[in-house]
Amino acid sequence: MQDHEAELCIVCYTFGAMLRVADRAADKLRPVRITLGYQTFAEGSALIELGQTRVLCSVSLDDRVPGFLRGTGRGWVTAEYAMLPRSTSTRTPRDKGEGRSQEIQRLIGRSLRAVTDLVILGERTIVVDCDVLQADGGTRTAAITGGCIALYHAFHNLRKQGILPSMPLSKMVAATSVGIVDGVMLLDLCYEEDHRAEVDFNVVMTDSNEFVEIQGTAEGKAFSRETADGLLSLAQHGIERLFRAQREILRTLP
Repeated sequence: MQDHEAELCIVCYTFGAMLRVADRAADKLRPVRITLGYQTFAEGSALIELGQTRVLCSVSLDDRVPGFLRGTGRGWVTAEYAMLPRSTSTRTPRDKGEGRSQEIQRLIGRSLRAVTDLVILGERTIVVDCDVLQADGGTRTAAITGGCIALYHAFHNLRKQGILPSMPLSKMVAATSVGIVDGVMLLDLCYEEDHRAEVDFNVVMTDSNEFVEIQGTAEGKAFSRETADGLLSLAQHGIERLFRAQREILRTLP
């Protein structure tokens, strides 16, 4: 399969008046670019770029399942996440299974299982590797959005090969970050914004407007229910645009 690329600069509604990098509006995503089939040998793959953040997602198939699923007729989807040593401004030692990476890869796995029919998958394990090539905030949310594309790509190929009887992916899933910086609600935080955020949320949704996971933290002071509702609405606007990007690239599949 030839590689396909779709580059979408997502236009959002005006929301707030904070000056951001590249004059980005408070409710605007960073430029989104998805390259489908980035790796030749993986069952499915995608490179997702959100501004300066770049995450390579690749899918591998294993004809076994964990012990607790043997004999059930159900499959399993899991994920691994790692940041390359020079994905940041200074070298980070290679991941040795530290707590942060474990937490993120569990989040990615939960998000992808939420939209996968494990019975259609059968007693097979799908591993989605998410490797951060360059980090500028939002790596976990980019990994979920790109991981879903890679997973769809893999299932599409496995169906064409006659390995799967039908498409196990029942819905699409995507994620973004929102937060409050200097009193302003912002969508899709880059690193400079994220490390100064007073409130920080990671939001995962399906394309049926369902929430898969909400991670919200007060970095400075506690926040109100009204603030949480405003952040979730802002996240939903951004995620709708990510679904648009996903659909656009998937239309290129033969």
